[in-house]
Amino acid sequence: MRQELHTVSLFTPLEIDQGRIRISVISRTTLDDGITPDERIKEGITHHEWIKDFAPPPKLIGSFKRGEILWKEYQEKYLEFLTALGQKEKVQKFAQRCRQEKITLACVEEKPDFCHRRLLAQELQRYESELIIVHK
Repeated sequence: MRQELHTVSLFTPLEIDQGRIRISVISRTTLDDGITPDERIKEGITHHEWIKDFAPPPKLIGSFKRGEILWKEYQEKYLEFLTALGQKEKVQKFAQRCRQEKITLACVEEKPDFCHRRLLAQELQRYESELIIVHK
């Protein structure tokens, strides 16, 4: 059975998901300083669940945001992270969940082009080929 896996910006209203479970895959719920809570991000308002296991490692996202590495390197390192021992099993198990439930992956980026949620969705699809990725 084919199942759609959606991706969306965390700041898009939940209503767009129409009964889907929106899962935040961000690394932290703070502003760029890493300390101050981002008041825009609230469970039940911007997402239903938070799975931090799929967030990019803090050093990786920091290197990219500071311009120390380009997207290509960021992408390669994030995919290495997803396929590392221990992490790979979590991704495979979550891919199975995505086949059984209506899931939307959410992150703070407005568009999926330069966002790890797109990379995660593609990796999930690699394990469950019946998943159809829909970027909203």
